[in-house]
Formats: sequence, C-alpha cells, structure tokens
Amino acid sequence: MASLRHSITNALRSSRQGCSKSAQWQSLDQQFGALRISSRSLSTTANEHNPNVDGHFIAAPALSIDNFKLHPNARAVPVSPSYFTRTPRFYDNYLSLEKLMEEYEDLPVIPATAVERVAWKTLEDIRKELGEQVKASEFARCLALVKRLNSIHPDLKPQEIKDVLDSFRRNVQPFTNVAKPIPIDQFGRACGVGKRKASSARAFVVEGTGEVLVNGKTLADYFGRVHDRESAVWALRATNRIDKYNVWIKVEGGGTTGQAEAITLAIAKALLAHEPALKPALRRAGCVTRDPRKVERKKHGHVKARKMPTWVKR
Repeated sequence: MASLRHSITNALRSSRQGCSKSAQWQSLDQQFGALRISSRSLSTTANEHNPNVDGHFIAAPALSIDNFKLHPNARAVPVSPSYFTRTPRFYDNYLSLEKLMEEYEDLPVIPATAVERVAWKTLEDIRKELGEQVKASEFARCLALVKRLNSIHPDLKPQEIKDVLDSFRRNVQPFTNVAKPIPIDQFGRACGVGKRKASSARAFVVEGTGEVLVNGKTLADYFGRVHDRESAVWALRATNRIDKYNVWIKVEGGGTTGQAEAITLAIAKALLAHEPALKPALRRAGCVTRDPRKVERKKHGHVKARKMPTWVKR
C-alpha cells in the first residue's frame, strides 16, 4: 500500500514539473516575440508610408567624403606657437616684442635721461587684462623689451612699435597730468579741498585779519584739543600768514584728528592760489601732500587688524 502511494506521488510530481516547463517555455517565446527588432530606425524625417504612426522614422543618408581631399600625413596645427604654453596670450605679445626687437635693433637710441617718462602697466594690470597668471620674472623680461623699444629715437620710431607700446601704457599717465589751477573768484576767494581718512574739508581763503571759522564756529569752540587747533592752521603758521588771511571752512566726516588734517591740506591748496611762491615752504612743512594712510581693517580670526588672540597652552 505504501509503495503504491509512493509511485502515485512521483507520477504527479513529474507531470507537474512538465507542465511548469511548458508554461515557462511558452512565456519565454512570448518575451522573445515582444523583443523582436522592428523595422523602425532613427532619422530626422517622419515615415511617409504610414503617417498615422507617430515616431516612425527612417534612416538618414550616409555621409559622403569623396569630395574631401586630405593629405595622407595631414594633422591639426595650432594657429599660435604659444598654444600649448601656460600663458598663451602673454607669450604671443612677448614673441611679437622679440620680433620687433630683432627687426629694429639697429635703430639709434637716445640717452636714458632724455627718454619720455611713461607709466607702464603693472603685473596685476596685465594679469587682469589677459586673464592669465603671468609670472613676475616673465613680466620683467617683457617690460625690459618694452623699455628698450621705447628708447628708440622718436623721429625714427616706426608706427608698429608705437602701436605695441601704446598697448602697454596705462590709461592715466601721472607724468603728463597737470593739476588744474585754483581760480580766485570776484570776491577774492580761493577754494581748496582737502581729505584725510574719512574727513573732507573745503576752505575758502580771502585776504583779511586772521579770522578762522569752522562750520560757523571759532577754532577754539570747534576743536577742544590744542593739537588739533594748531594742526588745522599749520599751513598759515608755517608761512607766517596767520594774520593776513581770513578762512571759512566747511568740514564733514571722520573724527577731530582727520578733520584737522583735512583742513590743513585744504588751506594749503587755497593759499597756493594766492601766493604760488609759497609752495617750497609748504612742501617742507608737509602741507601739500595728501596723506593716504587709513585704519587697517579687522581680519577674521584676529582681535584687531593684526593682533592675534592670546595663545594658551592649556
């Protein structure tokens, strides 16, 4: 009885496995049928035979290179010989300078004292203009060539050299700039402007008896410190003109020290409009040059501009 039951069980298992295999093969046949490669292919034009089918494309025609005749050993060559360098634009300019130097090396030059003073572009200007990290040593060699070409006699200097030198000049030439003279108006007043730190002052100087007003107040009322009072009228005191001119001053911004030194520069400029011969004396007194110093900004991680926090071991 047990053997009969065992044989029936094996028969049922074999029939079930056969059925599952046939179902598996049937499902695989359906999958292969679904994955059969259709006749559709990519193209830029739609199918004209069956316009109702969206996205049915035909293949584009093949490219023909019969009309192109290339040398068998042809290869791509860069336009510039500096293409593979670190700073191609800078080296292009440097090579053009060397070429001009070789071509016009024999032209006569003038002495260094007779050469026109020119303010050339700095290293930072060249880096910003070209957008390349030019080395300082390479820029120094380039600037030496520029100065050598600039020393050629002006009457014999070719136009192409002048064009190249103009590209290295600064936009503003401090050696050729001339300060505008300060006029004296119909009332005999000369207006000078002075700045120091964040302060700005305008001083109106006119011949008088030595009266000084700052923002409508006397000098003693406006400045509490004696040093600031002396500093404000130092241009008049250094030239012994303290009793010869009346001064009316409008000042704003900054603190008392900055305002007093801004007034000094403003009075000196206005005084030069009345008496230009006082410039050497004012220059010796330090009243002509603008002081560019300012408070240095605080840095991240510092207590002040340069002071660092106290280092503690533990």
